[in-house]
Amino acid sequence: MTENQDSRKRSKRHYGNYGNKKYKGSRELEVGMQGILMTCNMNERKCTSEAYSLLNEYADELYGPEKFSDVDDGDSDANDSADEDDAEAALKKEVKQIRSSTQKMERRFQALDSGANNVIFIRTQHLDPEKLVHHILQDLHTTKKKKSRVILRMLPVSGTCKAFIEDMEKYMENFLEPWFKTPNQGTFQIVFKARNSSHNKRDEVIKALAELVGKMNPENKVDLTNPEYTIIIEVIKNVCCVSVVRDYMLFRKFNVQEVLKLDKVQNQPQRTEGSPRETEDVKQDGGDGDSKTVPGQEQQEEQALPEKKAEEDHSPGKK
Repeated sequence: MTENQDSRKRSKRHYGNYGNKKYKGSRELEVGMQGILMTCNMNERKCTSEAYSLLNEYADELYGPEKFSDVDDGDSDANDSADEDDAEAALKKEVKQIRSSTQKMERRFQALDSGANNVIFIRTQHLDPEKLVHHILQDLHTTKKKKSRVILRMLPVSGTCKAFIEDMEKYMENFLEPWFKTPNQGTFQIVFKARNSSHNKRDEVIKALAELVGKMNPENKVDLTNPEYTIIIEVIKNVCCVSVVRDYMLFRKFNVQEVLKLDKVQNQPQRTEGSPRETEDVKQDGGDGDSKTVPGQEQQEEQALPEKKAEEDHSPGKK
């Protein structure tokens, strides 16, 4: 009785971590995967739902509707009677069914655990994540039509490697060739962010990768204002996610919410000549943000002060 009572009266600690267990293996972000990182604000489930809807909508435009492979069991059904007693044939049939079921599970988009809070990873199959993300942001930037509420940023992941500086340099030597190796060239910038990882320093990673790009072609130049290419480095735990994107600044750092806003040039009100704030607008619209004045303006104002004072002294009302 005492043993049964002890087995029944187990503490809550025995069951406390049951609900917090996470699936290992294919359910987590791993080296060798491609996909898209989605950032959100405290609502990962809603973010995942919006991501599926948004990605499938635009993937159908680029690649057509998703196709599913059906299992063809015609040959096995015809020979069921002959293979009933054959253990080897039965084993082959079972292996075939398992493989076909796993192929069905490999959908075009699959949400995995990224390893960081407020970040989800959508694994992609048989498509180019950079091309898809650029197509989505291009349409949102043109139409200004809001299609998500929770998603903040959408970053493609064209490749992954181990998040150690030696592995990153080795992987980048081949990964960056299509954009920066001679005869290819272009202006670039490097964007680095680490989550749940402290063994990589931002300045060291950026310096090492910038030197690598420079060795590929000396014509590759750094441009932090409006580069042709942006190298995105996202480190999550021990996985480094890499991509090279275009129009990073135009699409507001790939922020889905910010890209819907009007450009500053389009948002400025037009003013006619002679308006009261014309002079003020000229000062504020200086190329570098500093206020500028017309040459000779200060000297004309100083000369006008004595003339005005002399007119007041010779006016009829004064003696």
